[in-house]
Amino acid sequence: MESLTAKNFSGSGRILGLAIALTVLLSGCEAQSDEAMVMPPPPEVDVAEVIVEPVTLWESFTGRVASPETVDLRPRVSGYIDKVAFEEGELVQAGDLLFQIDPRPYKAREQAARAELALANSQLELARSEAGRAKTLLDSRAISREEYDQRNAALMSARARVQAAQAALDTAELDLQYTQVTAPVSGRAGRAMVTRGNLANADQSLLTTVVSVDPVHVYFEADEKSAFSSQQLLASGQPPTVRISLGGDDGRQYQGELDFIDNHLNTGTGTLQYRAVLDNPDGVIKPGQFARVEMPVAELDSALLVNRKAVLTDQDRRYVYVVDENNLVAPRQVTTGRQVDDLLVIREGLNSGDLVIISGVQKVFGAGMEVNPKLVAMRESAQGEGAVAVAREMSQ
Repeated sequence: MESLTAKNFSGSGRILGLAIALTVLLSGCEAQSDEAMVMPPPPEVDVAEVIVEPVTLWESFTGRVASPETVDLRPRVSGYIDKVAFEEGELVQAGDLLFQIDPRPYKAREQAARAELALANSQLELARSEAGRAKTLLDSRAISREEYDQRNAALMSARARVQAAQAALDTAELDLQYTQVTAPVSGRAGRAMVTRGNLANADQSLLTTVVSVDPVHVYFEADEKSAFSSQQLLASGQPPTVRISLGGDDGRQYQGELDFIDNHLNTGTGTLQYRAVLDNPDGVIKPGQFARVEMPVAELDSALLVNRKAVLTDQDRRYVYVVDENNLVAPRQVTTGRQVDDLLVIREGLNSGDLVIISGVQKVFGAGMEVNPKLVAMRESAQGEGAVAVAREMSQ
């Protein structure tokens, strides 16, 4: 009996131990469940207020540098080249000697023409003297009217010969002058195509080319929409200034002035041609060089601007996260316009005073989520009020 009682007691003890262990285990699970129900703090995000300010929108176009004056230099007289008087590729001034053609044959012709003129002048003096005597003799009836007329005709012939001799001399002097081939315009000379000792044929042989380099022209073409917008802006009194970047130049921008707008659109391309004048005092800009031209196409009095990092893309739509007064997040679909520095113009979807998330959007998992907003500047760097920059149309 005692052993049975001991066995029962031993079994009851084990059951009691199991019950106590189970109670402790359940208490631990409840404690862990309470800890799991504690919510983490709202994530910190950077927000900025939508900027409202006037901006000038610019459009970018592809252009080419061209020389206002390009001359294919050819001789006006034939002859052998005596001297090449310039360094190939150097800057020359109008009137500088470039080529010397052998002047001796033309000098001889000039001397002969001068002698012919002297002979014609002496014959004119004789004819004038004879015509004067003939007038006196006619008055005294010493000669006939016919002889008097002949001497007057001889005087007029002598005058004509003097004029012809003078013209021949002028031509000879001009030909002699043309043996010195000078630069017709200031600019940069090209390669000497005919060198010393070679024959240059008048109006045929290409000696070299000279292109003017200061200033230079930049031609570019704008599409019909941009052309119409820019015409309205320029008509309102906006200075016709464009910004020009050159291919191969490390980000340097030049200021140019529009001086020509074509009077019709190209029917094949639907574009309008513009021309800008660009100063080039050092001659470093070369004709034919690729250029990127930025032209003002619109001016907005009060544009809504947000940092481009705030704009997210979901397939074909764009949206931003807006934080309300309760620090709750809501997605807002927007229609974007052109880019202005590091900002985007918002055409639809936002209002003045809205706070948008520009950093930390990866911490947002959906609408209605609470965040800890930190107010920062909308611009990444100080740009000043009324900023202007290249306008690039974004796809809608």
